[in-house]
Amino acid sequence: MTAGAFSATTGEEADTITEQARRLRRRLGRADLRAVPEARRALRELLLHWGKPGRSEIAELLTSELVTNALLHTDDDAVLTAVVEPGGLRVEVRDFVARRPEPYAPVTDDDTHGRGLLLVQSLADTWGVRSHGVGKSVWFELGAEAA
Repeated sequence: MTAGAFSATTGEEADTITEQARRLRRRLGRADLRAVPEARRALRELLLHWGKPGRSEIAELLTSELVTNALLHTDDDAVLTAVVEPGGLRVEVRDFVARRPEPYAPVTDDDTHGRGLLLVQSLADTWGVRSHGVGKSVWFELGAEAA
């Protein structure tokens, strides 16, 4: 059983649900920060019955950090992909800028910037950056059962 399809008009893959995996895919418009709460909402729906208590909230937080970083630190669109499988969740945000993100310790005076990748590094089971021919993907994984 599969729900979802590939759109020939936009070239975008729609959300899909199969017996083995559920998938979310969203194109994020350049510098459109409205995409951050929309991405959280879509992920929340995807994870409605997933994982131990608190896992989906961590996934939402980390996803919003990756989406925000992609929209603030690049001047291009980005693509969010989330895949839920029996073993866990993988979220990936792809942008089209080669510059790799670097976690850094924020300045104490700056209470709103510099903590996103530190949160991902601290809360994700695993995370990383993967280069593409054009751009990169920043991703994280969470197991459904971890404490």
